[in-house]
Amino acid sequence: MFNSVNNPFNRAIESSTSSDSGKKQKEQQQEKKEKKFLDQEEPDEVKIGGRPILTEDDVRYMVNDYIQKIKQEHEGEPKVIEKADKFLSKFDIKKFMKRNPNLTAPDFYMVMYSETEHITR
Repeated sequence: MFNSVNNPFNRAIESSTSSDSGKKQKEQQQEKKEKKFLDQEEPDEVKIGGRPILTEDDVRYMVNDYIQKIKQEHEGEPKVIEKADKFLSKFDIKKFMKRNPNLTAPDFYMVMYSETEHITR
């Protein structure tokens, strides 16, 4: 509307129409709402699907089930079965729970895959 040619002193020019001030006020309110929303503190961790945290008994059962599935998949391979039995006999539930607190079922399977990957090789 006004540029430096029409406003050589770079002073703020206010419009005499009331609709401009209404728009500015709405914009300011919207900016305040957005700022307030961004300033609200939200937790950083999000549980996927609200899944419950596994108990020690749940983990013990799931480990046994996981190892049994590995053994079933590799029935004809005695080395794999031997490694799986050895892993199960050395498995310490207390250490596992301490290293991996607040596990959900999907987290458990990711951790178990990485810990038992060497068994099938």
